[in-house]
Amino acid sequence: MTMLQDILEFNKEFVQEKKYEPFITTKYPDKRIVVLSCMDTRLVELLPKAMNLRNGDVKIVKSAGALVSHPFGAVMRSLLVAVYGLQADEVYVVGHYDCGMSAVDPDAMLSEMVKRGIDPETIKMLEYSGFDLKEFLRGFGDVATSVKKSVDTIRNHPLMVKDVPVHGLIIDPNTGHLDLIENGNKQ
Repeated sequence: MTMLQDILEFNKEFVQEKKYEPFITTKYPDKRIVVLSCMDTRLVELLPKAMNLRNGDVKIVKSAGALVSHPFGAVMRSLLVAVYGLQADEVYVVGHYDCGMSAVDPDAMLSEMVKRGIDPETIKMLEYSGFDLKEFLRGFGDVATSVKKSVDTIRNHPLMVKDVPVHGLIIDPNTGHLDLIENGNKQ
């Protein structure tokens, strides 16, 4: 059986047995916050529990490294939608120690792409057109600096209202301990 078949079989039972009922809530976050966090598997359940968040409390936006890599990209749009359309009053950027994005090597990733079937001519065409593919794929060196950069991008975005606190934290993916990097209430 494939993973997809497993998921669909489980889902059928989940719905038939009404196991969804404990998760019923509204689309608006009860605690009126939006969290930008990394997509790391260790954070799926740990992050909400470490922050005392339950289903319905918060909007969670995930991106590799908890990065806002472009001020007018999908991540920033999601944060703006949470604030203006879904009643979030605070933004939390939560990076984590031992993040895979801190070790991303653009050259190694491009090599892996070619190995898995991406035509090298496609890569050359993107580079020739002026797209900085290596910068697009680049990770970061220091998680605290990365969190501060994302907080700064959000806080100073021309469409972000200035009375929304933007906080920066780093979570330990083993213990759930949170280190405060930026307190948005002190801005």
